Amino acid sequence: MGLARKLSIAAAVVMLIALARPVVYAQQNVAVRSGYLTCHEAGGWGFIFGSSHEIKCSYAMQKGYTEYYTGSISKFGVDIGYTESAVILWVVLAPTTDLGEGALAGHYGGATASAALGLGAGANVLLGGFKNSIALQPLSVEGQTGLNVAAGIEEMTLKFDKRKPPKSPPAKGQN
Repeated sequence: MGLARKLSIAAAVVMLIALARPVVYAQQNVAVRSGYLTCHEAGGWGFIFGSSHEIKCSYAMQKGYTEYYTGSISKFGVDIGYTESAVILWVVLAPTTDLGEGALAGHYGGATASAALGLGAGANVLLGGFKNSIALQPLSVEGQTGLNVAAGIEEMTLKFDKRKPPKSPPAKGQN
């Protein structure tokens, strides 16, 4: 069995595990969509056992309101190759639609799998944030360019960017 086939099987297993975890979360806590998080991941090399890249994110809670975050995303497991850049989009699930300013700041953990041959795609499942109550969509959409294969555990840290204030104040009860 070739390396590409083994990596494909490993990525499929990670995806199945990742997809099962949010179902358990959703059954334990009532989660509602509270917005969208878009992160731009800096390019770089994957070093067989993992990688770490800077990210810049924007959180669109409602029309006309955007918060900004900075941080890092680290992958542990198989991560071989180079990516020029990646854009990751998550639906933010939280126990309320009325999240306070900077509420997404914190640590997240979960599973990841991605592949790129020129253009690529991936999936990420992360839980964490404020009192571990925020789920970043059961399945995110990731677009990347480069030559890379990655599967394993993912960790992300978000910091509210106080230097770049939100676009406009959130309107109470409107999402």
